[in-house]
Amino acid sequence: MNKLDSITEHSISLLQRLIAIPSFSREEDKTADLLAEFLGQHGIPYQRNQNNVWSYNLHFDANKPTILLNSHHDTVKPNKDYTRDPFTPAIENGKLYGLGSNDAGGCLVSLLATFISYYEQENLAYNICFLASAEEEISGKNGIEEAVKHLVPIDFAIIGEPTLLNLAVAEKGLMVLDCEAKGISGHAAREEGENAIYNALEDISWFKSYQFPKESEFLGPVKMSVTMIQAGSQHNVVPANCSFVVDVRTTDVYTNLDVLEIIKQHVKSSVSARSTRLNPSTIPIYHPIVQAGISLGAEVYGSPTMSDQALLSVPSVKVGPGDSARSHSADEFIYVEELFEGVRFYYNLLGKIL
Repeated sequence: MNKLDSITEHSISLLQRLIAIPSFSREEDKTADLLAEFLGQHGIPYQRNQNNVWSYNLHFDANKPTILLNSHHDTVKPNKDYTRDPFTPAIENGKLYGLGSNDAGGCLVSLLATFISYYEQENLAYNICFLASAEEEISGKNGIEEAVKHLVPIDFAIIGEPTLLNLAVAEKGLMVLDCEAKGISGHAAREEGENAIYNALEDISWFKSYQFPKESEFLGPVKMSVTMIQAGSQHNVVPANCSFVVDVRTTDVYTNLDVLEIIKQHVKSSVSARSTRLNPSTIPIYHPIVQAGISLGAEVYGSPTMSDQALLSVPSVKVGPGDSARSHSADEFIYVEELFEGVRFYYNLLGKIL
């Protein structure tokens, strides 16, 4: 067994230990402890802020640019249809079962194995920062958004998420909008009042049919969906207020603030974004890390699902072992061979630019 495969074997054992520890978002302290312990056992100094753990390569040079290798160690809660114990990391027929095995434990330990493989190498073209972050599943403010405040400046990032080792070069952002249409209350039996529901319907029709002028090459059009509506107090009262919620999936050709401003210009309802921080992301096809991945046979695509890319201000590519279709599913698993393939891919990907 070569050195890289040996490190991968240790990382698979680490993944099994991670699976056995519940690490729901905001409750990842025990898995953060384990990751810190694992780095320490390999003689690698680490830093920690809350449940975020990170480390730099041994021969860090402040005059060189820095690559971020990031994935998360929090999980969602188990799908109600689990037939297995989600915290028992069983290997059967080449599959490693367990909550977080695919999303994103496999990516996390594969990136960590890659980081360890390069840790002692000298004369690298880039510094390497490995970050195991928290709260990704809820886009929490104490995850990567907090961690990057404590890191050295990052030039670009590799975000570990299950992509079948293809390159997500663009990713949709998210805004949730609270909208309210106004009217005038009145008795439903008489011709009085102004029905807020009817006013809301005009705006809802706009949300359904409006096409933004610019369309993303990889993500297509901005998508808006009205998902909740509430109005009225009783059957014979014309409602003076109608509130509704809109789910907006933004693309890399607009910022969230751009989209919000366009919406406000077109609808009569009041519009308030719960947050504008989950922005779309993109990285140019000509970027060296993308070209490196393409040379290894990876395909490029736009991802409709969000990751910690949304909270980074630097170019990033999302790639990793496993399949996004298995994420958050019952009896989640990752193939053991996918972990070996993931480490080899990450190692070769960095090798082309380091």
